[in-house]
Amino acid sequence: MTTTTRPYALLSVGELLADFIGHHVSKSLLDAQDFRRYQGGSPANMAANMARLGNQTALVACVGDDNVGRYLIREVAETGVDTQFVSTDPLEPTSIVIVSRTAGTPDFIAYRTADCQIKPDQLPDSLLAQAQIFHTTCFALSRQPAQETIVDAAKRAQAAGCQVSIDANYAPSLWPDRDQAWQVLTDYCSAGALVKISEDDAARLYGQTQSTERILSDLHRMGALLVCLTLGPDGSLVSYNGGAKQARIPGRKIDVVDVTGAGDAYWAGFLTAYLDGYAPANCAYAGAALAKLKLTRQGPLPSSVDRQLLYE
Repeated sequence: MTTTTRPYALLSVGELLADFIGHHVSKSLLDAQDFRRYQGGSPANMAANMARLGNQTALVACVGDDNVGRYLIREVAETGVDTQFVSTDPLEPTSIVIVSRTAGTPDFIAYRTADCQIKPDQLPDSLLAQAQIFHTTCFALSRQPAQETIVDAAKRAQAAGCQVSIDANYAPSLWPDRDQAWQVLTDYCSAGALVKISEDDAARLYGQTQSTERILSDLHRMGALLVCLTLGPDGSLVSYNGGAKQARIPGRKIDVVDVTGAGDAYWAGFLTAYLDGYAPANCAYAGAALAKLKLTRQGPLPSSVDRQLLYE
């Protein structure tokens, strides 16, 4: 466990972008007619969710020198996240993702521009030494120069006594070179990462459905300290101590209103409980509690969430 004298519970690094989501349900983007703008980006949402639970958090990201970028920084700052480390690229516009509102898996197109431009000077050793957890995503690692910057910073973060974390949200449409993705993930996990991966993420990463045992053993072999495999309505499975110990957390039947951002809510609850000193199984229950709050309401989590909700 990391020292609690560090000012930031979470230093979240990666994509801050605008989601343009279909306003009405459609089959795909082919017949989606109108869209609404939302602040997006998993690392930004993670920082915001943990801030809502009373944690001090900071975001390292890059946006364009435009009004969409200014909108995004304002939205994130309003949740209580420290945005002073978000840089503005003078040449690349702010990244956007266009998403259909569908009953199944959404159809989306990502226009990757400024989000990839995270540079080493945004992640000095002095900043890493102020964080308890250093967190990123596969999305953030899928493009240069951010890829090299983040992997290098993760190793320096580990050396500085900071716990490394990743949401392995791999998508082949964003990172077509699967072999390279495995290589970069292995490099990142070697810093003793806490890894969150869903069954769907794993199937995309392997190119086919794999056994739970294979997924967990591969990630531990790559250096992951702890692996949390989320199983949708069937709950989650946490593997730790190099795979020597496991905890299975059953799912609970709930009336789902909005699935968007449930994974970020789950991991924010999990990491908050981790920082509070709870055992892995309790962390998974805490994650499920925050995910439930997110799943049963439209839009983002409330501006403030009682931390005790995680432990009831």
